[in-house]
Amino acid sequence: MRVLVIGGTGHIGSYLVPRLVMAGHEVTVVARNCAPRYTDARLAWGAVEWVCADRGPEEKGDTWKRRMESLEADAVIDLICYAPEQNATMVQAFEGRIQHFIHCGTIWAYGRPGRTPYRESDIRRPLSDYGRKKAIIEAQLITRYRMTGFPATIIHPGHISGRKWLPIDPQGTRDGVGVYEKLARGEVVHLPQFGRETLHHVHGDDLGQLFQAALENRHAALGESFSGVAPYAMSLVACCQYVAGLFGREANIEFLPHEQMEQVMGPAWATTEDHITHSPCCSIEKAQRLLGYSPRYTTEQIYIECLEQLLETGQLVV
Repeated sequence: MRVLVIGGTGHIGSYLVPRLVMAGHEVTVVARNCAPRYTDARLAWGAVEWVCADRGPEEKGDTWKRRMESLEADAVIDLICYAPEQNATMVQAFEGRIQHFIHCGTIWAYGRPGRTPYRESDIRRPLSDYGRKKAIIEAQLITRYRMTGFPATIIHPGHISGRKWLPIDPQGTRDGVGVYEKLARGEVVHLPQFGRETLHHVHGDDLGQLFQAALENRHAALGESFSGVAPYAMSLVACCQYVAGLFGREANIEFLPHEQMEQVMGPAWATTEDHITHSPCCSIEKAQRLLGYSPRYTTEQIYIECLEQLLETGQLVV
């Protein structure tokens, strides 16, 4: 199958594209920088056809739409669409001439779960502008499929991680190596309230597996949305305890009310607050049942891989 991957060199595409090539697909990648960022360029990338293009500037006129209309593909995977108007352009460019269109959404489209694990059929209550726009794109694509047969599938990733892309840390932020250093050294890590809010990670390669499964199980995937996450979510406390345990430590945790967390963490608190407000916990049952999704990485394994990378490169010193 001829597969066009938009934004194929990022966190997902770096794992997805080699999978597609190795599975025998003809792959064209559209990217601003025509080189993989997170996987070795010697692994299958030599078979890729490149289209170097910067989507943002090209969308200000009609250059992007004309470029999309000029490309031939059986399936399109759009990994970098963030606004409904961007998606509308893609639909117009490819409607009636492709077999499958897979859009990368986000679990932020779900909002705060009313029950856990959150299922794809549950009501969307997005909390952020980013989540709202992704929820609108999802609704528009599903409606288009039902009304005109536009062959859409939506995959909603959790917190994307990989060897060279640090996961959301056990404090719920991206504080570089700071939290890992504290946990490894037995120093105090502050958590909000009781630290029972959850994070739901996913490894980039498991997302690559899910996008590939949707592509290769087209009839099961059409008109559907799927959550792309690890087998289970973990609480902030559990994440802290696990990472500390890797270094033979007990997690040294102090719990604070939100107001004091903001004082302690400074600007980083906004990221933690965003994650604990959402506190995601999503089901993968649908993806397992319809697509055979079988993630290799748990959150614990994601932390191990990333910590190994930090240690090997000298970024983490304990």
